[in-house]
Amino acid sequence: MPELPEVETVRRGLMPVLEGRRLERVVLNRQNLRFPFPDGFGQALTGRRVSSVERRAKFLLITLDSDMVLIAHLGMSGSFRIFESDPPPPDPHDHVVFLTSDGVEIRYNDPRRFGFMDICPRVGLDDYPMLKKLGPEPVNPGISGELLGRRLKGKGSPIKAALLDQSTVAGIGNIYACEALFMAGISPRRKAATVQGKRAEILARAIEGVLVLAIKAGGSSLRDHRQPSGELGYFQHSFQVYGCVGEPCPRCRGDTLIKQIVQSGRSTFFCSRCQR
Repeated sequence: MPELPEVETVRRGLMPVLEGRRLERVVLNRQNLRFPFPDGFGQALTGRRVSSVERRAKFLLITLDSDMVLIAHLGMSGSFRIFESDPPPPDPHDHVVFLTSDGVEIRYNDPRRFGFMDICPRVGLDDYPMLKKLGPEPVNPGISGELLGRRLKGKGSPIKAALLDQSTVAGIGNIYACEALFMAGISPRRKAATVQGKRAEILARAIEGVLVLAIKAGGSSLRDHRQPSGELGYFQHSFQVYGCVGEPCPRCRGDTLIKQIVQSGRSTFFCSRCQR
């Protein structure tokens, strides 16, 4: 599933072709994705001008001049594809097509259909069910060690599981939890409540650092992620531990191999020597 860097990359790709543009036409090629589209979905968007394209955690928030917000989640395989001229023939998985006042065609493609789109009034956005329990954003402006420590206080779960809980910190998934914990030198099996003080500060900086680097690289393309331009992300070439089981630890320089364990049904990659 796309994590914060991938969704931020998509947001940045959509901004130049959507902000300030009017949606001349919205075409639904099916009635549902993960959930059915709300009644009047196309009509509510058609003719409206896009005020802003923002992100909250793993959600895209496209605000219209009607003060309604298009909420989009990419699910496992969703992507937006931009065609400024001569669009190719439709793909069977192009489920939503947006045509702008500049003649740009933007297609939402989702083979597995785990993504979704909804519309919500901007004044009620904070109470939207999938947004209201999200934790703080770890980038722009970032999260302090003090705040992270408060979010982890009293949690008996392993720190890796706590980071995947979106109510702790928003937007972190399996890849970047593994990478941030390695960068911070913290074992994924450490009890979350013990990550306090200096340790929490180090982890907060590691989380922000790895996410910023991943955003600059266009995210990680392991299977489905594409930038709106169609380009792949490149951060997968910079993984220190994720997917590197059996390889020498880049910090130990060959003295220890990267291990893999399963936590809460997800694979965790780490160095048992570097991470305590």
